[in-house]
Amino acid sequence: MKERVVVGLSGGVDSSVAAYLLKKEGYEVIGLFMRNWDSLVNGEIEGSPNEGSICPQEEDYNDAKKVADHLGIELKRVDFIKEYWDDVFTYFLEELKRGRTPNPDLMCNKYIKFDLFKKEAKKLGAHYIATGHYARIENGKLLRGLDDNKDQTYFLAQVPRENFEDILFPIGHLTKDEVRRIAVRAKIPTATKKDSTGICFIGERNYQKFLHNYLAPNPGDIIDIETNKVVGTHTGLMNYTIGQRRNVGLSGQKEKHYVVGKNVQKNILYVAFGDDSEYLYSDACTIDQVNWISNDRPIKCTAKFRYRSKDVPVCLEYKDDFILVKYKDKCAGVTPGQACVLYDEDECIGSGFIDKVYKNDEQLWYI
Repeated sequence: MKERVVVGLSGGVDSSVAAYLLKKEGYEVIGLFMRNWDSLVNGEIEGSPNEGSICPQEEDYNDAKKVADHLGIELKRVDFIKEYWDDVFTYFLEELKRGRTPNPDLMCNKYIKFDLFKKEAKKLGAHYIATGHYARIENGKLLRGLDDNKDQTYFLAQVPRENFEDILFPIGHLTKDEVRRIAVRAKIPTATKKDSTGICFIGERNYQKFLHNYLAPNPGDIIDIETNKVVGTHTGLMNYTIGQRRNVGLSGQKEKHYVVGKNVQKNILYVAFGDDSEYLYSDACTIDQVNWISNDRPIKCTAKFRYRSKDVPVCLEYKDDFILVKYKDKCAGVTPGQACVLYDEDECIGSGFIDKVYKNDEQLWYI
């Protein structure tokens, strides 16, 4: 009897190739498509994908069905719309109200893809659950995908360790180019489909227009942090993140400028001018909501403060309900609400969310 694998078939090339490779290896493969967002149910009006065209998620389902038919596998679908709203989207909105920069993809993996989805797959008799993530599991350790440009362990770092049991990552040892070539050779319908970008439930839509469905615009002053002078008007603090350089709202300003802080109580956005402002840099932060994937609790390791950032050597000081993360080399744009993901070389050992940011023992960002 073949072992059954339920694959999260999203309609993209990565999950399509994952399903193809598993079937090629001799598994009994079933595709399961997750529907996490409904624009009408979730009260979306402005910026909705339903405006004049088929919903992108329905397009993805149609693509997943084409892939399943091509591979000769069954495709089922499941709705997690309410659960996604409760556990992911509500968190996203609450963090924005606090002036922070949330990362909903981590919460989606934690609560939906590697919890509810896994339970649904088990109901289908799955021996294993597979996704198209660029990551690896070896000897119970979560390891980076071999393609440095596509490694997705950053987004998996809030998943509880036990939820990686029975998980397969069939493309974690491949590069994106190799995945594309496999898809073309196998004539998979999604072989040339463009990768999705941005926050999952926003996609290609205008970020600010989308947010206005749920958070009212709240304009306020933009202040030069060095001179304390008003230099412009922001459209709402939720529209900006620390380190942001584009679309800040200082029209006609030729000198480089960056978002360096927020004061939520006074509704102020702080900016700094210059090529490389010192106000962007910090040397320590605290993290909470810590999730350990490894049994180790190191004093020294490396950290990523954003998905595309480089690994930074850090020292960890363990407190009662948080960890103080110190980095000898100052880092730019370390932002409250973002994840700090910890690594021991290739192993992703855990993560927490950035709460407070410091430089020379002084708290920054004025949040």
